[in-house]
Amino acid sequence: MGLRGLLCVCLVSLLALQAVAAQGSPTRNPKGGKKRMAVDAAVDGVVIRSLKVNCKVTSRFAHYIITSQVVNSADTAKEVSFNVEIPKTAFISDFAITADENAFTGDIKDKVTAWKQYRKAAISGENAGLVRASGRTMEQFSIHIIVGPRSKATFRLTYEEVLRRKLMQYDIVIKVKPQQLVQHFEIDVDIFEPQGIRKLDVEASFLPKELAAQLIKKSFSGKKGHVLFRPTVSQQQTCPTCSTTLLNGDFKVTYDVNRDDACDLLVANNYFAHFFAPQNLKKLNKNVVFVIDISSSMEGQKLKQTKEALHKILGDMRPGDYFDLVLFGSAVQSWKGSLVQASPANLEAARNFVQQFSLAGATNLNGGLLRGIEILNKAQQSLPELSNHASILIMLTDGEPTEGVMDRTQILKNVRDGIKGRFPLYNLGFGHDVDLNFLEVMSLENNGRVQRIYEDHDATQQLQGFYEQVANPLLRDVELLYPREAVSDLTQHRHKQYYEGSEIMVAGRIADHKLSSFKADVRAHGEGQEFMTTCLVDKEEMKKLLRERGHMLENHVERLWAYLTIQELLAKRMKLEGQEKANVSAKALQMSLAYQFVTPLTSMTVRGMTDQDGLEPIIDKPLDGMEMVGPRKTFMLQASQPAPTHSSLDIKKLPDQVTGVDTDPHFLIHVPQKEDTLCFNINEEPGVVLSLVQDPDTGFSVNGQLIGNEAGSPGKHEGTYFGRLGIANPATDFQLEVTPQNITLNPGSGGPVFSWRDQAFLRQNEVLVTINRKRNLVVSVEDGGTFEVVLHRVWRGSAVRQDFLGFYVLDSHRMSARTHGLLGQFFHPFDYKVSNLHPGSDPTKTDATMVVKNRRLTVTRGLQKDYRKDPRHGAEVTCWFIHNNGDGLIDGIHTDYIVPDIF
Repeated sequence: MGLRGLLCVCLVSLLALQAVAAQGSPTRNPKGGKKRMAVDAAVDGVVIRSLKVNCKVTSRFAHYIITSQVVNSADTAKEVSFNVEIPKTAFISDFAITADENAFTGDIKDKVTAWKQYRKAAISGENAGLVRASGRTMEQFSIHIIVGPRSKATFRLTYEEVLRRKLMQYDIVIKVKPQQLVQHFEIDVDIFEPQGIRKLDVEASFLPKELAAQLIKKSFSGKKGHVLFRPTVSQQQTCPTCSTTLLNGDFKVTYDVNRDDACDLLVANNYFAHFFAPQNLKKLNKNVVFVIDISSSMEGQKLKQTKEALHKILGDMRPGDYFDLVLFGSAVQSWKGSLVQASPANLEAARNFVQQFSLAGATNLNGGLLRGIEILNKAQQSLPELSNHASILIMLTDGEPTEGVMDRTQILKNVRDGIKGRFPLYNLGFGHDVDLNFLEVMSLENNGRVQRIYEDHDATQQLQGFYEQVANPLLRDVELLYPREAVSDLTQHRHKQYYEGSEIMVAGRIADHKLSSFKADVRAHGEGQEFMTTCLVDKEEMKKLLRERGHMLENHVERLWAYLTIQELLAKRMKLEGQEKANVSAKALQMSLAYQFVTPLTSMTVRGMTDQDGLEPIIDKPLDGMEMVGPRKTFMLQASQPAPTHSSLDIKKLPDQVTGVDTDPHFLIHVPQKEDTLCFNINEEPGVVLSLVQDPDTGFSVNGQLIGNEAGSPGKHEGTYFGRLGIANPATDFQLEVTPQNITLNPGSGGPVFSWRDQAFLRQNEVLVTINRKRNLVVSVEDGGTFEVVLHRVWRGSAVRQDFLGFYVLDSHRMSARTHGLLGQFFHPFDYKVSNLHPGSDPTKTDATMVVKNRRLTVTRGLQKDYRKDPRHGAEVTCWFIHNNGDGLIDGIHTDYIVPDIF
C-alpha cells in the first residue's frame, strides 16, 4: 500500500517523499497511482514522522537541506522512496541516509571513474538515486530503499545554487502538495543580505489570507529576513474530522535588497563577490528585430500563440524604440526591410502584418537570421541617431534548418561573422523538436542566452515573460574592471547590456596582501551619457559582517565564486572542440571535485548501499538533452527480494530475414525482392575500422573496428571479429561506443559508462537505446533505422578465444536513398540474376553465375549463421556467397570502406 508524501519547491524545486509499505512493490489503484492514506495513521506500520525544508540564503547564494524521517513499526521490512525535484541550475553537494544507526553517505568523483568502477546502468524513472530532467525547470532525484522491521530511516539531501534577480526581485517558490497530513511539516527560510533587505513578501495560494497571516511567520529587519511555516496536523486538515489536507498550491517568498549604491562589494577570505544593479537610470531606446519561424511545423496553436505574444509585445514598445519583423519559412521575408520607429501608425501596421502572415514551407533559419542581422547592422552604420540605442535580435523557431544553409557549423560561423559582437542574440526554442543545444551555442557565442518555450496553454505568457526581461535596457557595453595585479580567476565581467530589474554578478579571487588596492571600476554607455562609477570595499562593514556571520559568510562567498566559475566553464565548453574543450572540461571537473558539486562531469556514489546486483547507487546530473527511462531499482540497507528484469526486445518476434554482420566478419544481405540472401566476408587486419552504415543526408553512421582471435596458432590465418562499434547521430550530438566490456554514451564528453550486466533504457532526443542484460542492445532512431548489437561471450568449446560483437539491421526503410557503407548500400532495392547452376570445386556445394550491377560473378551456395536469437549457436541461413571480399557486389573495393576511427 502506498503512502504519498510532500511535494514542495525550494527556489523552483519540488520535494516528494513516499513511504511504501510493501513486500516487493507498492499496491496500485486501478489507474496505476499509489493509494493514499493520512500520515497520522501508520500504513502497514510505516509512518512519515517529519519532513523539513531548510533554506539559507547568504548574499544570493542559497543552500538547501531537505530532511525527512520515516519509521517502520511493522515486524517486516518495508520499501520507502525519497523523491526530490531540484532546479536544473542547482548542484547537489551532499546526500546521506541514516538507518539503524548506520550512515550511508555520498562520495563525489569524476563521472567516468564512477561509472566504470560501479558499472552502473543509465537507469531512470524512479531509479536508484538518479537525477533526470522533469518538467520545465526541474531535475528529479529519486531513491528507493528497504527499511528493516521496527526501524527508522532519515534522508538528507543538500543542494546549492545562486539566486538570479528577475523583474526586481529574487523568488523562492515552494510548491506545496503533500496529498496527506504530515506529522512534523516545516518550511524554514533564513535570508542574510549585507546590503539590507528592502522588502520580503510571502503568499500561499492554498490558504485564506486570514489563516495565512496566522500560520506563516514573516519578519525582516536590516540584513536579516526569516519565514517560517510550521502547521500542525489539525491546521493542515480541510475540516476538523477530515483526513485530507489544505496544503495544495504555491508557497512563494519574494525579496529584494537595498540599492543605496550602484554596486556592492563583498570580500571574505581572499574571495570577492560584486553585485551591480544601479537604480534611477533613464531607459535606453532599443533597436529590436524579431526573427520568426513560419515553417509548416508552426501550424495550429504555436502560430496562434506566437501571434498573440507579438501583439502584446508590440503594445509594450516605447515611442523611442525602433523595430522590424523578419519571417522565415522556405523563403525569407521582412515586414519593412529596415528599422522603423514605434509610432502608433507603424505599430498598428505591424499588428496587421502579424495578423495576416501565414505558414510557408521549410525552415531557412540561416537566411532569417542573416536578414535580421543585416537590418540591425545597416541601421547602426547608416543612421547615427540609432547607434546609441541598445540593439537586440530575438529569434523564435520550433525546428531545425531544412532549407538554405543546413550545416550547423556553417550557420554558427555565418551568425558570428554577421554580428561581430555588436549586439546580443536571444534564441527561443518552441517545443521539444528543436535542437536546443545548437541554439544555446549560437546564443552564447553572441552574448545572449537561450530559452525553451514549452508547448502549453501558457506559451503566449512564456514568450511575453521572456521579452519583459529584456524590454528595458538601461546600460550597454558594461565593463566591470579590477586591478590586474590584485585579482585572478574572474567570472564574466563584460556584458553587452544591463536590463532593468536584473543584476550583474562577478566573483573572483584577491591576491595575498592586495586587499588594500582592491576596487572595482564600472564603465558603460547610458542614455545620453557615459556611465562611470568606482566601488570600494567598506573594510569596517566587512569586519562587522564577519563578526555576525563568521565562517558561514566566508564559505558562501567562496562557494558562490566556485558555482559561477563552474557554470561558465560548462557553458564555454559547449562552444569548443578538440584540445580546447578538453582543457576547459578538465578545469571544470577539477573545481567540481574540489567543491564537491554534482555537475555534468561528476557523479555521487552512495557507499554501503547495494541493489539486487550488488551495485551501489549513483547520483548523476543528466547530460543536456538526454532523458533516461527504465525500471525502478530498490537499494538495500539489508537483504531484500530481487526485482524482476525487463527487456524491450522480444526475440521471438525478430524477422526471419536477416541483414547484418557477425563472427569472422560474415556479411549477410537479405534481398526481399528475391526472398533470398547474399553473403560475403571481409578479410582485413586487426585494428582496421570499416564503415558499415553512412547516411550523408543525416550524418548517421555506424563504424566497426576489427580485433584478432587471441590464442591463434603461429603461422596460421586467424579470423577477425568486430570488437568495437561506434554509432553516431550528429544531428543530436549522439555517440555510442560499444565494446564487449562496456557501452559508453558520448565518450568524447565524459558520458556515463554502462556494463553488459545492466538492464537500461535511455533516450537522447530522437535516439532510444535499450540495453538487454548480457545479451544485446538495440538503437532506434526516429525517422531513421533500428539496429541491434549482439554480445558474444567466450564459452567452453568455442573456437573463438575473445569476446566480440555482431551487428544487425532490424529496420532501415526510413534511411535516405543515399545511405552507403558495407551494409548501408543494400538498404534500398537492387536486382540480380542467378543462372548456370553447377557443381563447384567443392562437390558438396553449388556454384552459379550471378549478374549484378552489370557485372558477371561466380558465386557459391553456402550457409552462414544468424545469432540474434541464440548468440552461442546461431540459426543457419542459406545464401549466395560472393568471393574475394564481396568484389563485384559491393560498390568499389573493400578498402574504400576503411575509415580512420569509429567516429
